[in-house]
Amino acid sequence: MTVMAAWTLCVYCGSRPGASPAYEAAAAQTGHLLGERGLGLVYGGGRAGLMGTVANAALSAGAYTVGVIPDSLMIRELGHKGLHELHVVQTMHQRKQLMAERADAFMALPGGIGTFEELFEVWTWRQLGYHDKPVGLLNVDGYYDSLLSFLDQSTAQGFVQPAQRELLLVDDQADRLLDRLQAASALALKPDDYQRI
Repeated sequence: MTVMAAWTLCVYCGSRPGASPAYEAAAAQTGHLLGERGLGLVYGGGRAGLMGTVANAALSAGAYTVGVIPDSLMIRELGHKGLHELHVVQTMHQRKQLMAERADAFMALPGGIGTFEELFEVWTWRQLGYHDKPVGLLNVDGYYDSLLSFLDQSTAQGFVQPAQRELLLVDDQADRLLDRLQAASALALKPDDYQRI
């Protein structure tokens, strides 16, 4: 019997597989690592694309897996019914809030505008002090190279402070990024110490 994990990673990623096989491989590795380490997964609740890949890998490796999906996307994103928990909510705001509440850290894998929006929002929440949970970006096969260059430009131009830029942990290896997120999470404030989202 699988029990709820003491530490849970929120993963943001695409509902499509993307053009490179490296993306699915990274999603599968991430899910497998969570199970190997006895950690949990919370994600967007779909069974298609990278979302389904990370969830299926986590489940097969024994990770406690939680999905959160709006009712309007249950059909479009093919809600995953094999999870330990599948929460069907009414709005995207409720989805993101519940995912954030259930997570101890966040990791973005390759994805589209939904993944971008989720990453930037949770990173903004961190910078504003709404939470103290680490935020990571898995740069698979150089997928985020251009975005990272733009962020560096934004920092150089004075719109992003260096300290804010450093809050985004970036790596191209899932195991190393997970190590860094877990280490940073150990230094984070306890839930009672930060403002509720």
